[in-house]
Amino acid sequence: MSDIRLEGAEDVVLPFAVEALDVRGRAVRLGASLDQLLGRHSYPDAVARVVGEACALTVLLGSSLKFEGRFQLQTKSDGPIDMLVVDFDAPDRMRAYARFDAERLAELSPNPRTGELLGNGILAMTIDQGADFNRYQGVVALEGQSFEEAAHQYFRQSEQIPTRVRLAVAEEFAEGRRAYRAGGLLVQFLPSSPERVRSADLDPGDAPPGHQAHSLGEDDAWVEAKALVETIEDHELVDPSVSSERLLYRLFHERGVRVFEPQAVREECHCSRERIIRMMRNFSRDDREHMVGDDGRIGVTCEFCSRVYDFDPKEVEAEISGEQAG
Repeated sequence: MSDIRLEGAEDVVLPFAVEALDVRGRAVRLGASLDQLLGRHSYPDAVARVVGEACALTVLLGSSLKFEGRFQLQTKSDGPIDMLVVDFDAPDRMRAYARFDAERLAELSPNPRTGELLGNGILAMTIDQGADFNRYQGVVALEGQSFEEAAHQYFRQSEQIPTRVRLAVAEEFAEGRRAYRAGGLLVQFLPSSPERVRSADLDPGDAPPGHQAHSLGEDDAWVEAKALVETIEDHELVDPSVSSERLLYRLFHERGVRVFEPQAVREECHCSRERIIRMMRNFSRDDREHMVGDDGRIGVTCEFCSRVYDFDPKEVEAEISGEQAG
């Protein structure tokens, strides 16, 4: 009998395991946290959906961290959305920001694909454990593909772990306003025997004519797990009446699925007056003087949460001088 609790919740990550298939994974549901994040920027619908997908993917990946660190997803590309950053501070905080060209966005079809909006460039995934540790970064080329496809490419190249990701974003109308929701599922094949996850060699490219490429059949358990994941429809990932527990039960009940303690997720920026002062230390005094506006103040807006900070230049210099003297 599967160990399943059928009471679901929003803004949580739910780890799970299907021992019979040597599969582990996580499911995520984002509701109010995502809606609050997007509401700080008033993004056009197409941009909001891409940010929602990126947030769901970032939480799926970042929630695997076993320490208090940061997982960051960042894109730099030539599409209408030329930059997108999502930070996940373990164990539970996320924030995001997207930069886009409104004129180029207006030239696209009414419902553009994620790949059309991002275009060509790079997707970088960074794990930062703090000042005492080296950062780890994996980079994937963006060539018009979706975040799901980019994630699959990342795991093939960097982690070499058979992985499937599903992402979906939807909007609902309640009490006269639009609200966004996102959902995601990550499934990985992690057998105890490494021989079961062997993959074929990379395509030799310049091999002589007639050379037969090296091929390996996939493990039957992983073939079955992939087939089950591919039956998921987008609405199942975001439907508030279908909890993550219930979705997992639908997928894997014949094999037996076990869920673990869920982890709450919240939208929260870690900007602060103190952090901005420390950032200003990286600029010369002359540069800081050029930051002063016509009103004699220094105004700084956080790109992630849109909060506006107002500084007296004299107080800034006094604080920086005090820190440097200390």
